[in-house]
Amino acid sequence: MDLRSRLADVDARIADAARSAGRDPSSLTRIVVTKFHPVSLIDDLAALGVHDVGENRQQELTAKRADYAGEPLRWHFIGQAQTNKARAIRLAADAVHSVDRPRLADALHAARPEEDIAGPLDVLLQVNLTDDPGRGGVAVDGVTALAEHVAASCPSLRLRGVMGVAPLDEAPAAAFARLAACAADVRRVVPDAAWISAGMTGDFVDAIAAGATHLRIGSAITGPRPVHG
Repeated sequence: MDLRSRLADVDARIADAARSAGRDPSSLTRIVVTKFHPVSLIDDLAALGVHDVGENRQQELTAKRADYAGEPLRWHFIGQAQTNKARAIRLAADAVHSVDRPRLADALHAARPEEDIAGPLDVLLQVNLTDDPGRGGVAVDGVTALAEHVAASCPSLRLRGVMGVAPLDEAPAAAFARLAACAADVRRVVPDAAWISAGMTGDFVDAIAAGATHLRIGSAITGPRPVHG
């Protein structure tokens, strides 16, 4: 299939999954992950009506946003973030899905432009849904404290909700149920933080059933990633 056909196929599957879960398909945001693809693919996606794109690496996000000259898009940073890249991320991203520690939240807040024309930066707390403390994300039992820190100490950040990646060695539904519980914890701190960023090419149906609002879909839409050395 070509890009148009793949996009239409995924959108049809998203709509079917939403209706099966008793949800309105229009309430879901589909983010196309363009990792390793050239900016020309983003031009093509925009021409097909895509409004949200995601990048995992700060350097790619910065370069592609600078090179892109089409209709305005919403750029999501969805990869692991280093505090020394906070300024570059803040300049290039409209939403950051991977805030997982107070130091990173503080760095993103400190990196706000002096003339804050764009307003607050949308952020989500990345939750570690595995038992491996080395994986990215705040531990489930640390979500509330991190939400309280962002809400109290980082006024230039707008806490939108949570993000998670389902472990490979577990049924996605169980992991997404834990993420939904974390989302409820965050809403007790910030009541309108209603975003749940979950679901990728292989598990977005389970994510939708668990309440995901933002889906991060890559290869099912973009095709295979180019070989990256």
